[in-house]
Amino acid sequence: MNRSSSSDSGTPPPPEKHEVFISFRGEDTRKGFTSHLNAAFTRHDIRTYMDYNLERGDEISTTLLKAIEDAQLSVIVFSKNYANSKWCLDELLKILECKRTRGQVVLPIFYDIDPSFVRNQIGSYAEAFEKHEKRFRDNMSKVRKWRDALLEAASYSGWDCTINRTESELVEEIVKDVLEKLNRVYVGDLDQQIAKYEQLAQLQQEYARKIGGIDNFQKVEITKQRIIQLQMERNLRMLRLTPDMVSHIEQSAPGNNNFRFF
Repeated sequence: MNRSSSSDSGTPPPPEKHEVFISFRGEDTRKGFTSHLNAAFTRHDIRTYMDYNLERGDEISTTLLKAIEDAQLSVIVFSKNYANSKWCLDELLKILECKRTRGQVVLPIFYDIDPSFVRNQIGSYAEAFEKHEKRFRDNMSKVRKWRDALLEAASYSGWDCTINRTESELVEEIVKDVLEKLNRVYVGDLDQQIAKYEQLAQLQQEYARKIGGIDNFQKVEITKQRIIQLQMERNLRMLRLTPDMVSHIEQSAPGNNNFRFF
């Protein structure tokens, strides 16, 4: 989980409460897709919990169970070897329990795996359960619970990474989806536009200083005005103001008939 740095006194601050729990198979996606997804969540101020513990015991820890309970939304990154991990499957059981008892939102992501393989436990998932059934032959009820959990989770609306698009595009779409499900506002598209116009303004300003000319300096001012407009649009979106609300505020501005947001 993302944590702030320790204070000068040497006493570490309490961990910031997370919004999203990420369940994933470390061997498959820890250094790739899941790390990119978590970084995107961080950029958009979505607080996440990721388990970095590599030394795992036989039972899921109470700390991890509490982390799942505290989340508003759980992202499950189903990959080829997700079902190989008893730990992942126990996380999944807890996530679905929290969905039923706490109304937690569940978002499945199918990374390099067809959703039907997860839902029906075929392919690599069938191989995983052959091993589980041998290992837990005296506790087949547990294995059935895992099977039922995979069927349930894979039936929820989620994201299929096998569809033809770049991973960066997919990650941004998932972030937008999570923000909406958390009742938050997505401004990533505006941030990208603002960054492009800021870069353009810098280049225009450098050119105008070298070449001179009123027209060149006017172009810089036009670009800067566009940046201000986009920044205002971003602020309005963050405030969740509808066009009707904006129009009403503009018309109601006292003593200023020319009042405009942008």
